[in-house]
Amino acid sequence: MPDILLQYEAEIWRSIGETFIMVGVSIAAAVLVGLPVGTLLFLCRKGQIYENRLVFSVLNLLVNIIRSFPFLLLVVFLIPFTRMIIGTAIGTTAATVPLSIIAIAHYSRLVEQSLVDVPKGVMEAAIAMGASVRQVIFKFLYVEARSGLVLGLTTSIISFISYSTIMGVVGGGGIGDFAIRYGYQQFKTDLMMYMIIIMVILVQFIQFTGTTVSRMIDKR
Repeated sequence: MPDILLQYEAEIWRSIGETFIMVGVSIAAAVLVGLPVGTLLFLCRKGQIYENRLVFSVLNLLVNIIRSFPFLLLVVFLIPFTRMIIGTAIGTTAATVPLSIIAIAHYSRLVEQSLVDVPKGVMEAAIAMGASVRQVIFKFLYVEARSGLVLGLTTSIISFISYSTIMGVVGGGGIGDFAIRYGYQQFKTDLMMYMIIIMVILVQFIQFTGTTVSRMIDKR
């Protein structure tokens, strides 16, 4: 291991841990909230079983507004909200708030798109067999769209990692923040490059895992 990595070993591991916390909370928010929101968006579309123009328009507008914000500006804009629910706007825990909000908006849109790709005949057959709405969602829609849902989550996770590098502006820490503070600002280019390599390896691993899982569960 290069000497400069040994010199900053403790800080590097701490920054990796901070990144995992921020991304982990974002993934949980995406799955627990983004998946239902994306499903509701799909079900409330024109021609679907829960067709509701008002609900669809409101959710669609919220998702579009959040996704259209430059992420750095969203972080700053949410500082009062973060302080209200966390008690502080500084630190790794506080950084998970804007990350979770963008995660929900990001993944809900990908969920909606994955469900739109499910052949309409699948839902029609499920309803004709007397399936309840819950059964239509969990036993037909999600089963048919599971490959796309996994790929969408994989894409989202990689985006969350990218977003996490910005969280240094609110003291969120993480690998990106470490690379900027210790590598760029202190002119230690080699240290910054090692951090970039770590990020690249992490992203490649996630992409490979997501693609492999998606291929394994693809029914087509």
